[in-house]
Amino acid sequence: MTILYGLKNCDTCKKATKWLDRFGIAYSFVDYRDDKRSPEVLVDWAKQAGGWDVLVNKSSTTWRQLPANRKAPGSEAEWKLLLREYPQLIRRPVVVTADGVMTQGFSDNGFKQRFGVAK
Repeated sequence: MTILYGLKNCDTCKKATKWLDRFGIAYSFVDYRDDKRSPEVLVDWAKQAGGWDVLVNKSSTTWRQLPANRKAPGSEAEWKLLLREYPQLIRRPVVVTADGVMTQGFSDNGFKQRFGVAK
């Protein structure tokens, strides 16, 4: 089953869930602020995304409000700590399908391609 990770009040996550509902794709929604992901999951997501810098939304208000020393994690351990403390920094939504493949973000065409829905 597909799992959509995000935040309950995120407009993009709401659009993604409406899209999945419209096309009849079974999924479960997990608010990762309430149900924080393990450090191992965060490492896997970062690898699949192409690195920590890609996984994180650096244009977010939360990122801009971080102290300068927190914006330059020097190790994987520091990244994991930062994202456990501020899960809202993760670019959303995060979509994980049953095969373990993770993607981020939402667009109509991107989801059509991801889920094999005819255009």
